[in-house]
Amino acid sequence: MHPDIKTLIELQQVDNDLAALTSRIEATPQQVQALKNQLSDFLRICDERKARLAANQKERRELDAEVQAIRVKITKHRDQLYEVKTNEQYRAMLKEVEGEEANIRKAEDRILEKMVDAEQVEKQIREAATRLEGEKARMESEVSRLEAASKEAERERDALLEQRKTLTPGLSDDVLAHYERLRRGRHGLALVEVRDGLCMGCHVRLRPQAYNEIRTQNIYMTCEACARILYYVPPAEGEPAAVADPDAQAAAQH
Repeated sequence: MHPDIKTLIELQQVDNDLAALTSRIEATPQQVQALKNQLSDFLRICDERKARLAANQKERRELDAEVQAIRVKITKHRDQLYEVKTNEQYRAMLKEVEGEEANIRKAEDRILEKMVDAEQVEKQIREAATRLEGEKARMESEVSRLEAASKEAERERDALLEQRKTLTPGLSDDVLAHYERLRRGRHGLALVEVRDGLCMGCHVRLRPQAYNEIRTQNIYMTCEACARILYYVPPAEGEPAAVADPDAQAAAQH
């Protein structure tokens, strides 16, 4: 294998690892913030439920006061029944008392609804209070894990950057510039293997002569279709060697 290719293969692996580590490091602040947002949302929901319970209790007090005020009016009306002088006035007063009693029933129904709702909210508040410390501990533990992993990734990245400095001086300026240009424009993949006569970057078949040259002469070669740098890995011992012209082999099999 051409010496530049050996260096480029190692360099590309280092760069791929660097990209993965950098992505993890850059994602950490957002992941940490997402965890903090989850806890904030949990606390906000708890506060909303407490506010809902407080409003419920206030409405029940107001309804209780309304019922008491109506009862006072009914008592007053009943006392006035003995003072009316005509049947018409008596019937009107009774009708008014009946209306007030109906208003009491409506208010009491609403109080009952509020009590049922309050029981549900109180249960939710108790459950949330039980979970709160666990949610805080989970968030803190996960944040610590993410931050520790990020620091470890930074140490690994620093080591890889030092390793990269030992690789690039062994390459000519033209080869390194070509490699860097391909990495920027080919989704980080500048170097690809030739396998069974195909460029594994664009999957275009090499010309038979070019395939034979890269197999037998260990030359520095780029793909005519995608411009990526090519390399060939000989088959392991015991594996069948590829022929120079895969098309010819396919034709022979038929």
